[in-house]
Amino acid sequence: MNFKRFTAVALSLVCGASLAADPDPVQPPWGKEENLGQKMLMEATSVCTDGKGHYVVLAAEEDSNDKRLYYGDGKAFVRVPSPGRYASGNSFLEPRFFNKDSNPNFRGLDYRVISAVLLDTKEHTCKLRCGEKETPLTLVDGAEAAEMLRKATYQPSPQKYVPHALLRDTKGNYYFVDRGFHEADQKSYRVFIGPRGTLKQQKMTNVVSDSKGEIFSTKKGELRLVLDEEKTSVWIENNKKSFELRQVPVTENLPLIYNDLGVYEGVRLGTPCDDQ
Repeated sequence: MNFKRFTAVALSLVCGASLAADPDPVQPPWGKEENLGQKMLMEATSVCTDGKGHYVVLAAEEDSNDKRLYYGDGKAFVRVPSPGRYASGNSFLEPRFFNKDSNPNFRGLDYRVISAVLLDTKEHTCKLRCGEKETPLTLVDGAEAAEMLRKATYQPSPQKYVPHALLRDTKGNYYFVDRGFHEADQKSYRVFIGPRGTLKQQKMTNVVSDSKGEIFSTKKGELRLVLDEEKTSVWIENNKKSFELRQVPVTENLPLIYNDLGVYEGVRLGTPCDDQ
């Protein structure tokens, strides 16, 4: 299931004419292999395994030399979202693993929290890089891999929430807000409060959001988040006590959020690093 020289050339000529754009990004680009273009996409797809029941799929993209990434157990696969517009298809956001030697700002992306599946078709090798940790993988034979992919089911990322805002008071308590990960759930918010490692989820009662900021009302109090960084956000408890909060940049503190706050402890993100 590796690229052949004639396949790389033919894909750009055949796929554009024979394949419509994939309406569902969860479904693999080869579809039901109903035409030559789809069959060639299947042929150009690679599957790697760690030998412990975990598989990574590097699916060939229509009209592109890039890859689309899936991860699963061989029977069911989830789509691994791309970390950004300029990132390669074999890479993914993985804030639980940190690579201090990577570029902190390449085209707006912090590559210190981006991991990847590295495939070398010439050397017939494959490996998974999670932060600084590398795990050798084995390429699955083409016929065996194709049979697995045809029988498997494909699902969206299991990730349910993504960080939205992080603040801290003078006593070291964190005020963390996240929202729904999938497009249909992006207006679904949660609020967590507490010391590092023991933040507790608050019961939400209301959310107000406009151009001036956001107000997250809970049974315990209100978190008034001001979008202007020069102004102060506050926590108001029982309509009486008011505490000024310092904003902590989310993108610069993803490892802290995912590893130290305790909010996402044990949560699977649907990436190949889930089982590392």
